[in-house]
Amino acid sequence: MSELIVNESAQERVILVGISADSAADRETEESLEELQELVHTAGAEVVGTVIQRREQVHPGTYVGSGKTEEIAELIAATGATGIVCDDELSPAQIKNLESILDTKIMDRTLIILDIFAARATTSEGRIQVELAQLKYRLSRLAGLGRSMSRLGGGIGTRGPGEKKLEIDRRLIQDRIAFLNRELKDVVRHREINRAKREKSAVPVVAIVGYTNAGKSTLLNHLTDADVLEEDQLFATLDPTTRILELPGRQQVLLTDTVGFIRKLPHHLIEAFKSTLEEAKYADYIFHVVDASNPQRDKQMHIVYETLDRLGVKDKKVVTLFNKQDLRTDEEPLQDYRADQIRLISAAKDEGLEEVKELLADFLRESKIYVERIIPYDKAGILQAVRKSGELIREEYVPEGISIAAYVPMEIYAKL
Repeated sequence: MSELIVNESAQERVILVGISADSAADRETEESLEELQELVHTAGAEVVGTVIQRREQVHPGTYVGSGKTEEIAELIAATGATGIVCDDELSPAQIKNLESILDTKIMDRTLIILDIFAARATTSEGRIQVELAQLKYRLSRLAGLGRSMSRLGGGIGTRGPGEKKLEIDRRLIQDRIAFLNRELKDVVRHREINRAKREKSAVPVVAIVGYTNAGKSTLLNHLTDADVLEEDQLFATLDPTTRILELPGRQQVLLTDTVGFIRKLPHHLIEAFKSTLEEAKYADYIFHVVDASNPQRDKQMHIVYETLDRLGVKDKKVVTLFNKQDLRTDEEPLQDYRADQIRLISAAKDEGLEEVKELLADFLRESKIYVERIIPYDKAGILQAVRKSGELIREEYVPEGISIAAYVPMEIYAKL
């Protein structure tokens, strides 16, 4: 009997390259490269070396300068690396020059993030958004990417539209982008229709935002039994999910999970995913989920707010949920001066979630009026409206009618 031969693709080995402006920025650069290492690992490659070049600004030709480029070449030879990943977005000239000097695969942070998104997109909308972002990225880099991508064929940084991205010329890419933009407009229209229906139904919407891997999907699952994928990985879930959350007093809100944020989130992705990310813009409340166990949580919170500002999200009531309390190893006080309220939770352990529901119920009462009424039996139909749009605290049947105590919106109050 002949032996079974299993063909396994060798895991790519890469070197991370970053720039630090001065000694004060060294720690921030190291943190950024640690995150880049997680991204590379998520994309399926192994990091075999790290290089940090200290210079005031990025070299326009080679990103790090000629001397450091030679050092990288020696490290590639010593480690057997199959490519390098730079921590910033590279220009076509930088890609071309580095490839010419190092004779290896040249990638940047943006390409890795796009690659992860391509692997994680499952819905039609997600795939359109990712391919659109990839093609826009490649359109401006045709001269630099061609040789690198075709010579190595496959691996991280090459998922998505497929082989056509190496073969089609600029005109065909532009045609494809135009087609995807038309498809995306249809998707956006559909999303706007759904949003209008939600507004008409008067059911409040809560958008869950936060840094990637902060525990947004876990929170959604444990509050609503949504059954969304939970993994300890960056960008474990990509496509947004909306579920109904039942609150005390039979009230309901819609919880919408959104794409996780990350430092240096590519401009192409923000543009492509704008309709998805704008769920936060049109929500009534924002749940900002923070990984309290992460020592970089303050920086991550700043990045989330920076991204929300870019999206035009303002004048929203924000509740910051410091998640993963069970994993904390420090005792530093947790603060968020931009939040209206903060709560300490551990979504995976169901700790603090009842308090979160009660807080939401309190928020909803703020826009309602407390009433005590006896509704005649021949007017009992209004009770359905009270249950749907308000919070029914007490319901008692008495000879005169139905005695109720409830929090109701203004339009229901007028009818009562």
